[in-house]
Amino acid sequence: MTVTESQPGGPELVSHSHGTGALLASRGLRFTSYDVDAFEVPTGREEEWRFTPLRRLRDLHKSAVATGEAGVSIDAPHEVKVETVGRGDPRLGDGGVPADRVAAQAWSSFSEATLLTVPAEQRPDGPVTVTVTGPGRDEVAFGHLQVRLEQFAEAVVVIDHRGSGSYAENVELVLGDGARLTVVGVQDWAGDAVHVAAQYARLGRDAVLRATAVSLGGNLVRQSPTVTFAQPGGDAELLGLYFADDGQHLEHRLLVDHAVPHCKSNVIYKGALQGENAHSVWIGDVLIQAAAEGTDTFELNRNLLLTDGARADSVPNLEIETGEIAGAGHASTTGRFDDEQLFYLRSRGIPEDQARRLVVRGFFGEILQRIAVPAVRERLEAAIEAELEAVGA
Repeated sequence: MTVTESQPGGPELVSHSHGTGALLASRGLRFTSYDVDAFEVPTGREEEWRFTPLRRLRDLHKSAVATGEAGVSIDAPHEVKVETVGRGDPRLGDGGVPADRVAAQAWSSFSEATLLTVPAEQRPDGPVTVTVTGPGRDEVAFGHLQVRLEQFAEAVVVIDHRGSGSYAENVELVLGDGARLTVVGVQDWAGDAVHVAAQYARLGRDAVLRATAVSLGGNLVRQSPTVTFAQPGGDAELLGLYFADDGQHLEHRLLVDHAVPHCKSNVIYKGALQGENAHSVWIGDVLIQAAAEGTDTFELNRNLLLTDGARADSVPNLEIETGEIAGAGHASTTGRFDDEQLFYLRSRGIPEDQARRLVVRGFFGEILQRIAVPAVRERLEAAIEAELEAVGA
């Protein structure tokens, strides 16, 4: 394997026990670059790609060229500055640098980037809504979005993906000192859509991030959020809700990088799967570097298999380089309906189909209750109900 170094010394590598490439000795040493040619074309044997059905990516991992454009519309309060900028804008890249070939391809291929800025100490009354519409069936497009909150600013942002086609993008969330951002990303694509997104959140001193990822539609959706604490006191909560249907592939690969002291992170992702070849993947990496004393972190992934033929892969990883922490842990469960819950409900005279719906609603309730935008929460509740109706649950 050829590695192009992005900094002196480059990443440290260890041999893979099965001879299928190389694994990083630490997630903190992963290679990053804006240059697409610095990354080899994935084969599916790499750790980063082993769960992703590459044949369904429509060549996004092989330097696909844009054949169309995605539509981007913004509905924002007057306090929010909305800009369309070129690649040369010096603010782009403040959130993070691509860590895989598709992200680098998206960086090198977008025509214009959307940049939203909430000025210092501003707190808009309403949410900012960014609607991204795919380029259309059989078309390919690339995009770039950055959300910036200056010092002590607060905002709620909804990023709503819909439509058809293949779309790769980078999303940056840049939080200044004391800023507070609530962001909800909704993947409500048409059944043919392929979406690969890399997301980078960089938190300043005492900044707070509350991010929720919702994946419902699409043929293949792969999201890779990375959270980096740039200064002490940061607090990040990452929530996820996904519902995979027949043949859908929904993948979430997270990295929370605790590089500085006294930061907190909490990750909760929950998914339900139904139908033949419904597949979800959740990879949760938390890195606590040697300097990150006083870290408090926990991650949880739960999957509910509603029918035969569905598969959920769940891999929580916790890497700790210092013993001076407040707490760290992870948990993962995958299983079918709780027979005791169903028995209890049915013993109260509730028919089995209604009892199953109640169990699923309760399963997702913890995530739905934390969505700060009522209209989005109600929309997702209706979507989950429609999913259950589709199979007569």
